[in-house]
Amino acid sequence: MAAQNGKDLLIKIDMTGSGSFDTFAGLRATRVSFNAESIDVTSLESAGGWRELLAGSGVKSAAISGSGVFKDHATDERARQIFFDGQVPDFQVIVPDFGIIEGPFQVTSIDYAGSYNGEATYELSMASAGALSFTAL
Repeated sequence: MAAQNGKDLLIKIDMTGSGSFDTFAGLRATRVSFNAESIDVTSLESAGGWRELLAGSGVKSAAISGSGVFKDHATDERARQIFFDGQVPDFQVIVPDFGIIEGPFQVTSIDYAGSYNGEATYELSMASAGALSFTAL
């Protein structure tokens, strides 16, 4: 994968629950991370005393985070609604020249900030809440 422009990594939210995705407006920085817990099955019979892991097991999870400035009332309002109602709608993360990750996420935190002579900003974090799909680009 060649070098990519960071602004092309997009986080999109299902606005109505019908698969209509809109990009979170005003995002300046985005991040997605994947994790998989390992299950240690090492025993006295393990070759050379090396740790052995159980393939394909353990809990998989993903986290999305982003920060930006307020630009779009609709996506800002949707994020607040999701958080306060405890919803887990579908999100999409588009990674240029890699693929699209899609599935349910829970908004786990929203932070708002602003300085006297600066713009109002927000940060949000989300945790996967079910199975995710991947579509290569």
